[in-house]
Amino acid sequence: MATFREALKAKNHLVKKWKRMPGVMGIGVGYVNGRNNQKGACVVLYTLDASAAVKKGCPSCVAVKRKKGGKRPKITSHVAVPVRTVTSGRCSSHQKWRATSSYRRRIRPVIAGVSVGYPGASGTAGLIVTGALRRAQRFLLSNNHVLNRNNTGGYTETIQPGGSDGGRSGRDRIGQLYRFVRLRKNAVNDMDVAISIPTSNNLLAPRYAKVGTIPGYVRSYAIGSRLKKVGRTTGFVHGVVESTHTDINVDYGDYGGLGTIRFRNQTVIRSAAPISLPGDSGSVWLTANNYAAAVNFAGSADGRLSIAFPIHRAMRALGLRVAQPASALSSRKRAVRRRKKARK
Repeated sequence: MATFREALKAKNHLVKKWKRMPGVMGIGVGYVNGRNNQKGACVVLYTLDASAAVKKGCPSCVAVKRKKGGKRPKITSHVAVPVRTVTSGRCSSHQKWRATSSYRRRIRPVIAGVSVGYPGASGTAGLIVTGALRRAQRFLLSNNHVLNRNNTGGYTETIQPGGSDGGRSGRDRIGQLYRFVRLRKNAVNDMDVAISIPTSNNLLAPRYAKVGTIPGYVRSYAIGSRLKKVGRTTGFVHGVVESTHTDINVDYGDYGGLGTIRFRNQTVIRSAAPISLPGDSGSVWLTANNYAAAVNFAGSADGRLSIAFPIHRAMRALGLRVAQPASALSSRKRAVRRRKKARK
């Protein structure tokens, strides 16, 4: 039975041979039985289809060295890490879509989970955040391709609802693009993220639709974890982490002239029902106790697979914290004062 570390080593071995495996869209690490670790870890291959040609190019296992011992482990044997093949089809970024969910209406102040975008396009307001240092300033976090018209630093107006939901320039303006991580065509990408700065702090409320206050974010989560989110199109949904450390190709179409680009170390979340459809881009996955975990930015054609990146990357890269209500901040200050008095 392979360990997670051995499966990760096998995955990194296969990534180097990606070009020799036609039809493979992504390579990650998961469990042999998909749900829990009773049969150990494996490499997960996401493929374009289930054709004989694709299956022929996919190995059934990968042999890696197994180390045993104490402080100075020795290689005593090899272990065959199983390879599980999943037919995913092409995975695409989600942006323009007409939907009938209640999350595409105009709402003030804006909360996480509702329609947002720029004139002509709609995604999802993922999270209301603040600067790690400038905590008084609120920002709206979502995907680059939701808040940025063409993957450049030019001016992009942020409107709510987004343009695909009837939002109009000027009338529905809530802010503008502030910072983003540029998506690269001929390089490996880590995340699709941007933040918008509001014209007034009061336009953004630190709440998440159907959930309420988000206490913070996690830096890790396990395969098999059950997550939840609210997206502008699919609404309130649940999914299970199927694979992590997943390198995957994502089709951006004509957005920013990107075409299909590669991402590394992403998370794939699965459900029996659609959880990531056009318009859900930017929605944030939460843990059972409401901590932010990952940011959805793409999905399979049937919507049952969500491609997401761990949110801690964005928080670190852009210097952010999860925004808190004024009452929560006041109670924290009082707690700090009480602790200081107790030390005296």
